[in-house]
Order: sequence, then C-alpha cells, then structure tokens
Amino acid sequence: MSNKHIEVKPVAGFIGAEIDSVDLSRPLSDEAVAEIRQALLKWKVIFFRNQNIDHAAQIAFTSRFGEVTYAHPHEDEPIEGFAEILPIDRSRYERKNGLRRASYENRWHTDVTAVVNPPAGSILRAVNVPSFGGDTQWTNLVAAYEGLSAPLRALADTLKAEHRFNARLRLSSNSKLAQRIAANPQVSIHPVVRVHPETGERALFVNPGFTSHILDVSPQESDLLLELFFNQITKPAYITRFRWNNGDIAFWDNRATAHLAPQDLDHIEVERVLYRTTITGDIPVGPDGFRSQVVEGEPLTSELPTVLKKKAEHREAEPVLS
Repeated sequence: MSNKHIEVKPVAGFIGAEIDSVDLSRPLSDEAVAEIRQALLKWKVIFFRNQNIDHAAQIAFTSRFGEVTYAHPHEDEPIEGFAEILPIDRSRYERKNGLRRASYENRWHTDVTAVVNPPAGSILRAVNVPSFGGDTQWTNLVAAYEGLSAPLRALADTLKAEHRFNARLRLSSNSKLAQRIAANPQVSIHPVVRVHPETGERALFVNPGFTSHILDVSPQESDLLLELFFNQITKPAYITRFRWNNGDIAFWDNRATAHLAPQDLDHIEVERVLYRTTITGDIPVGPDGFRSQVVEGEPLTSELPTVLKKKAEHREAEPVLS
C-alpha cells in the first residue's frame, strides 16, 4: 500500500503495519506526517524498522502528533534533560521497585487509563533488546467491540467502569511501587465503550491492567462482565506480535488498542531497554455522551505532576551535609 511519502505493509488481518521509506532522523514533511497519522488510525499500531535516533529526536517525532506528556505520573526519577522519556528497563525497574517485573504492566493494558485523559498515542523505541524473547503484543479494541453480538454491544454501550493503578494486582503495601501509587493516587471513571474522536469508531475501553470494576452492577456481575470483555479483547484474531530489534520503533493509537509486555523474560538474565513517549489525550466519551470523570488525581500533561513537583522541591531544599 503505497502513499506519496510512505509505504504501508500490513502485518496482520486486524491490526499492525510496517512503515517503509521513512527516515525519522530527518525532519518529516507535513504530508508525510499526515500519511503516518492515517496509517495509524487504520492499523492501530505501526512499526518503523532500523531507526537509530536519540532521545531528542524521539521527542521531536512525537511532538509532530500532539503535545508530549511528562513521562509518567509515578516517574519520580526522570532522565535529566528529557522529562518526557520513560525508560522501559528491566534492571532499572527491579532496582527501583525491589521486585521482579510482575506488575500491572505485565498484564494487558492501555497506557495510563487511571487518569481522566489517557495518552492519545504512545511511541516506544528499542535501544538494547535481547536477541530472542521480549516480543510485545497489541490488540485492536475496535475489532473486539465489533466482534461482540449486537445485544452485548448494546449493553456495553451503557456501562461505565473505574480505572486505577494496581487495580487487579495486589501489591504489598510495603513495596516501593505500592508506596508511590499511594502517594499519587490516580482513579477515573471511563465509559466501557469509547467513541474514537477522529474516526468515530467504537472500542471496548477496558483492560486487565487498570480496570477495577464496572459501576452500578453487583460485584459478581462486574467480575463476569469484565471476564467476558477481557476474553474478547485478547482473542488471537485481533492481536499482532512484534519481534524487536535495536533501533525499531512502535507507535500505537492508545484510544483503540491494548498491549501486553513480554511474558517470557523473567527466567532469563538479559537486558532489555526501550524508551517511551506519550501524547496528551482528550477525555474519553461514550456512545451515550458520557464523558470520563476524575475520582482522584490530575490529568496527564507535559507538566510535572504536583505531587512529584513538591517532592522535587523538598529534595532541593534539603541541606547538603559535608
């Protein structure tokens, strides 16, 4: 599928395409950016091979598609000079949290749906990935919604759900990760079905990583409905799997996808380092017009979250002992 400035090569029937004839180390024309956006909207996740760019170039590329957010609501140790960059680094994660990478990120999830305006898109750049293992998978939430029967789609259209960090994984309250989540809680109510603001498509907007329960139904009904929806979004037909090499980049529409981090590395002593940027998103809207609501926390923007800002100011104010 050739456009004027890029080549689009689909990699699966419902989701995923590789983009050729693009060098992201060079400035892109407005026409090329528009074609990349259209490919993203159609295929939900797009891949660029052999793009050896640095932090600054990744941020610059991300900014062509919207405002680049601060790295993450719980990222209290940003990369100096690049606060927009979130390291996806096994060793760093284990040092920082004192546990193996068994967290909400190792479940199917859509990025940061605990906030009221989850990122519109995410861009992940591979720098040091293993020669085997470590694949990432994405699923098409629009196709998952459309694959439901008509009565179930009608029901889903009316439902709302709570999203929060550590929603379905019970971390010890003494863990470093649990303490950071408690210090900066993020909880939002989202429609179970989200209307895409650019395409008008409807997507199942729930995920095992962040969705805690469905509102206005019994706990048993909530569990059964979420099990049905989670099974739907993780059907193999709607999924693509990406084999990383150093220099590869993935760009996904966070409004229409969920993804799964590698499941096959915890028993292997390998390094895996990637860097993520995200684009400020809008507030999700359901088919009935319901707009997502904040329960706790701040919207995700380019600014340092207030809790982390106060923490940084406190560190700067501490006396230096010699």
